[in-house]
Amino acid sequence: MARRLRTATPRRAAILSVHTSPLDQPGTGDAGGMNVYVLETARRLAAAGVETEIFTRAVSSGLPTSVEVEPGVTVTHLRAGPLEELRKEDLPTQLCAFSSGLMRAEAGRPEGWFDVIHSHYWLSGHVGWLASERWDVPLVHTMHTMARVKNLDVAEGDAPEPQTRVIGEQQVVDQATRLVANTRDEALDLLRHYDADPSRIDVIHPGVDLDVFRPGDRAAARAALGISQDAVLLLFVGRIQPLKAPDVLLRATARMLELDPTLRDRLVVAVCGGPSGSGLEHPFALAELAQSLGIADIVRFEPPGPRATLAQWYRAADATVVPSHSESFGLVAVESQACGTPVIAADVGGLRTAVAPGSTGLLVPGHRTDDWGRALLRATTGERDDWSRGARAHAEQFSWTSTAQGLLDSYSLAIADHLRLPAAAGQR
Repeated sequence: MARRLRTATPRRAAILSVHTSPLDQPGTGDAGGMNVYVLETARRLAAAGVETEIFTRAVSSGLPTSVEVEPGVTVTHLRAGPLEELRKEDLPTQLCAFSSGLMRAEAGRPEGWFDVIHSHYWLSGHVGWLASERWDVPLVHTMHTMARVKNLDVAEGDAPEPQTRVIGEQQVVDQATRLVANTRDEALDLLRHYDADPSRIDVIHPGVDLDVFRPGDRAAARAALGISQDAVLLLFVGRIQPLKAPDVLLRATARMLELDPTLRDRLVVAVCGGPSGSGLEHPFALAELAQSLGIADIVRFEPPGPRATLAQWYRAADATVVPSHSESFGLVAVESQACGTPVIAADVGGLRTAVAPGSTGLLVPGHRTDDWGRALLRATTGERDDWSRGARAHAEQFSWTSTAQGLLDSYSLAIADHLRLPAAAGQR
């Protein structure tokens, strides 16, 4: 194929998100921070002059083949297997069908249509590997989560990630032109657990929509959500599954009340999200746990909602709690801080970047109930106001525009390496 691009600046990028669509509502099923990442970076890339086409698996016959989200951003649904949601564990059987659909879609375009492929999660990485060789373009890959890292701390009730995924991830790491790590911790995990080439890793922080997620009238937010003005509101946002550890929050809440029974009449725990992953096997397990702990009367379950509603929850809360066993970044933590609400988070992975302990909240080592109960109590003291004052400033370090610029730099380096050209002036 004739070389059609003589600079390292991309014009069009193929974005691969096999297992979940950026159009899905985050907080349930397999939709989460990655969905937000894919869509928000695509929008900023388009604004910077790079057309993006996001390829994902069709899960309904009612979906149009192509959806133009905005000029320069298109989501294309490819038929691969049954038109229904499949568990991620079952999707490797559909990678051949998805790859076939991707090849057909590209064959209908002029030769050399895409300049770079960016795959998200290891399943997409395998499709991207094939497409990269077929189209003769570089592959940039973002892991988002890694099996070997997740298996270091498997939540109670969860199963370790299978060896097939470990092998698949290793193959993608070895084949990608460049690897995008969300944080320095993730980059170190790639080096430590996958023997990645450090010269091919770009650390690019995810961002947050600082216009949607911003401080606001806390009293008005509580009134809109039906939360008492004198309540102590602890907030969990995310998919309800063992990995995200909402059970840790409930157990810590019960311990918190043992330590300070006077909070009983004012404490509210809001869980915003839906069952996901292994949590689908026991969708009412969290409610049953609340009942067994004697705190069902103070736990409020809310379905995932639009971003404006989510921002209201953040503004209303005294603290957002992120007790995950593993996080490549922790977008929820940054969204909360952008609204001026501090975060109590697990001392794992990307949360060490997303949260500034002592300035915007706390990082709690391990998942011992007593440690978490005492940490949550600190959110009811004057420390909470100190953390709140630093939260917004910390969140302002993360913007999707900066993320997109980092990706442009990574794409340019990948293209330059692929074409054996010097990187464009000003690129890293």
